Amino acid sequence: MSGDGNQNEHFDTLFLSIAQHHPQGPTQLLDTFVNFLSRKTDFFTGGKEGEWEKLVLNTFKKYEKSSREQHAAELKEKLEQEARRKAKKEAERARITELTDEQAEKLQAELDAKKAPSSAPDAPSSTSGAPSTSTAKIEEDEDESEKGKLLPNKGNGCDLDKYSWTQTLSDIELRVPLECNFRAKQKDLTVNITKKRLVCGLKNRQPIIDDDFQHEIKLEETNWVIEDGKSLLFSIEKVNKMNWWSKLVKSDPEISTKKINPEPSKLSDLDGETRGMVEKMMYDQRQKEMGLPTSDERKKQDVLKKFMEQHPEMDFSKCKFN
Repeated sequence: MSGDGNQNEHFDTLFLSIAQHHPQGPTQLLDTFVNFLSRKTDFFTGGKEGEWEKLVLNTFKKYEKSSREQHAAELKEKLEQEARRKAKKEAERARITELTDEQAEKLQAELDAKKAPSSAPDAPSSTSGAPSTSTAKIEEDEDESEKGKLLPNKGNGCDLDKYSWTQTLSDIELRVPLECNFRAKQKDLTVNITKKRLVCGLKNRQPIIDDDFQHEIKLEETNWVIEDGKSLLFSIEKVNKMNWWSKLVKSDPEISTKKINPEPSKLSDLDGETRGMVEKMMYDQRQKEMGLPTSDERKKQDVLKKFMEQHPEMDFSKCKFN
């Protein structure tokens, strides 16, 4: 059975390449294959009448069973992973919510102490004056499309007048100062977050943010807390974990994603599937820059070459392989 499995996997890339030419899906692909059998083989005429029908039915039932079993196992695993993630998030929220005012103040003091050494003494204020940013603009660049964009901050995001944000490939951290002379609690706030939009600020005041996100977010994996009663801290998970955001919301000034330093986003921090996708993307990008085939293209070439060697009786001279 393991030999058959390896042989099946050997042809997967070839069949996937063929399937790409069938936009209507498996039904169209099946029609093409049966058409091939009827024209190029004795599948329908080589045996007794009705034998082909029994063979097809048995084969389809065989793989229907294994397909359903695999699907059920994957669905079960996905539900279990989701339940574990939710339980972890709830535990974290409960731990944060249960902090007393005294504990929250102590935690904030520790955070402030950590930030103090890296704070520049001549840094411009982010809470006073006309709207501005503490991020420099790109004045000269070999790419004209980059001119005028902002340089990203150390966290690969942007420090704006009313809020600041940082990002990794998988998530965004947003800090929104409330600019109030009292210790704000949840009842004093307006916070409405959906997968496409964020509205937040103090009640009965103009919202600090009221705009659409640049890209959709995973709402179920996104949360926020009140930090020291003076600011909001959002932990936002991206849907697409392979793209850098050039702005948080659509009205923001745009940062240059080409100037991003990817070091804060460690591949080891990503889950297995996402890490594999990112590593593949990085490899393929390097191959393209050198004019070499990508991993998928190399795999197709290897499979097709081996297939042609195993079937010298077939004429491939008129075939076009992309």
